[in-house]
Amino acid sequence: MPSPRERLARIARTVRRVVLRRRRLLAALLTAVAVASGIQAAAAPPPARVGVMVAAHDLAAGTVIGADDLTEARFAPGTTPSGLEGSPEGRILAAPLRAGEPVTDVRLVGPALTAGYPGLTAVPVRLPDAGMAGLLRVGDRIDLVAADPQGSGASVVAADVPVLVLPADVPQDVGAGALPGRLVLVGVEPADVPAIADAAVRYFLTFVYAR
Repeated sequence: MPSPRERLARIARTVRRVVLRRRRLLAALLTAVAVASGIQAAAAPPPARVGVMVAAHDLAAGTVIGADDLTEARFAPGTTPSGLEGSPEGRILAAPLRAGEPVTDVRLVGPALTAGYPGLTAVPVRLPDAGMAGLLRVGDRIDLVAADPQGSGASVVAADVPVLVLPADVPQDVGAGALPGRLVLVGVEPADVPAIADAAVRYFLTFVYAR
C-alpha cells in the first residue's frame, strides 16, 4: 500500500499531466477573460465630473478678471472647494491666483473679504500719492492719516487697519473732480467709517505703518 507521500506525489504528477495537456486551452481561456475585462472597462461610462472655473494662468491681486483669464476644470463630486464663484468675470481679485486654482469668494473683492477680520468693514480709500501706495502689500497693517492741504495739521482717522486689496486696473481719474492717486481697500471698524468718509472729501489721506 503506497504511503501518504507517494499518494500526494502521484496526485501531483496527474495534475501536472492534465495541465500540460490542456495548457493551450487554459491560455485561451485566460486571454478571453482579460479581453472581456478590458472591453467592459472601456465600455463603462466615465465617472461624473463637476465643471469649475479656474485661473487659466497666474493672476495678480487687483486684476479685473476677464474671459481670457478663466478656463474650466473638471472635478470629481465632493472634491470642489466651498465658496465657488459661478460668474467671476469683471470681478476684482483680492489675492493672487495660481494657474488651475478655483475662483472662490474669498479671493474676490466683496463681503467675504473681511471673513478673516471679524467685526471689520471693507472700505475703499484713495491715497493721492500712488507711488507711496505702491509700497503697500495685501495684509499690511497701517494707520490712515488725514492731512490738511492748508497745513493746519494731520490726525489719525483709523488705526491698525489691514490692507485687503490693491486694485491694479481700476481707473485713476474716474469723474471730473476725482483726485489722482490709487484706490486701496482696507478693513476698518464701522465706527471709523464716517471719519474716513469726511477726511476723504476734505483732506488728503496718507498712511503710516502701524506699530
